[in-house]
Amino acid sequence: MSNEIQTKRIAIFGSTGSIGKQALEVIAANADKFSVEVLTAHQNDELLIEQALKFNPNIVVIGDQSKYINVKNALNGTNVKVFAGEKSLEEVASMDCYDFMLAAIVGYAGLKPTLNAIENKKAIGLANKETLVVAGDIIMRKAVENRVPIIPVDSEHSAIFQCLVGETRNRIEKIILTASGGPFIGRKPNYLVNVKREHALQHPNWTMGAKISIDSATLMNKGLEMIEAKWLFNLLPQQVQVVIHPQSIIHSMVQFEDGSVKAQMGLPDMKLPIQYAMAFPIRIKNDFPRMDFKKVNNLTFEEPDVKTFRNLSLATDALYKGGNLPCIMNAANEIAVYAFLRNRISFLEMTDVIEKTMSGVRFIEKPSLEEYFESDGEARNFAADLIKL
Repeated sequence: MSNEIQTKRIAIFGSTGSIGKQALEVIAANADKFSVEVLTAHQNDELLIEQALKFNPNIVVIGDQSKYINVKNALNGTNVKVFAGEKSLEEVASMDCYDFMLAAIVGYAGLKPTLNAIENKKAIGLANKETLVVAGDIIMRKAVENRVPIIPVDSEHSAIFQCLVGETRNRIEKIILTASGGPFIGRKPNYLVNVKREHALQHPNWTMGAKISIDSATLMNKGLEMIEAKWLFNLLPQQVQVVIHPQSIIHSMVQFEDGSVKAQMGLPDMKLPIQYAMAFPIRIKNDFPRMDFKKVNNLTFEEPDVKTFRNLSLATDALYKGGNLPCIMNAANEIAVYAFLRNRISFLEMTDVIEKTMSGVRFIEKPSLEEYFESDGEARNFAADLIKL
């Protein structure tokens, strides 16, 4: 019997974003272990073409149908099949040409393809936290029904997942999600009122896309992660805690019922959790920079300032109340971030939009999948009307 690891066929949904690009770097460094079968992009046709020519996937999907001809023409003469549109994303997710989906589409748009992949019994590397925020109960139930592993790619949830390997019989008392605090740690509203998009996009520790960078600056990212953690690890709301850890060395911690705490540590580099998810259950050697504890002067922790960064309070409310409230909150946040990135609203107004939308859209305690979709649409329209988009 051969000891060689069979090549894992990877589908990257969202290959032109920050996570997708780093995943392709991991694959390029491990061409004997991974092959690229599917690449998808929303609008960035030029980068999608470049990636397809380099990695020669079976299929590419461009979400923006107006760019189909450009992609098709550029890949003429290759064996790459080209599809376009949202429906194609869902259909390709249901195909049998891959083993592992890296779900890295930004926002709510990643929900339907991920759901189709789960129903298609494909392993999921989840980099799209909004999927679980919007419909975590349904996603996790489908994953259990189809015996599909969902391996988190977020650095915090990857850390918790790694801490729990080998701990199946031991009960969790709580998990502690670490947050860097973003670029405005320690700042008060009188400073934040004048913040512009260029400031908010400059994260001190991580290199990320625009949406997650803004979410990190407002602490909404940590709020979304609290809800994601509840579903991923089957926790009660009171078992999820957040601490500010500006150095981003401890990526998260698990406290067990005997009081023992396990932490996963490392340099802030997203390629590590991406590689871990794609290679699971094995670890593979790499040449990423290593931690040097002689150069780590201190590791500090503090309470988040929820009076200033009210998004974290709103997310905590959604976590405890449940139902469709996290879905409403997420939709309002996506609209608010979109508007802020286009200089239509101020930094602090994002929170006002989210709060008013959470109050203004009908609450449903136990929504069906269809009701989640309706709540998402209703919340987007409500938030857009507030902003006058």
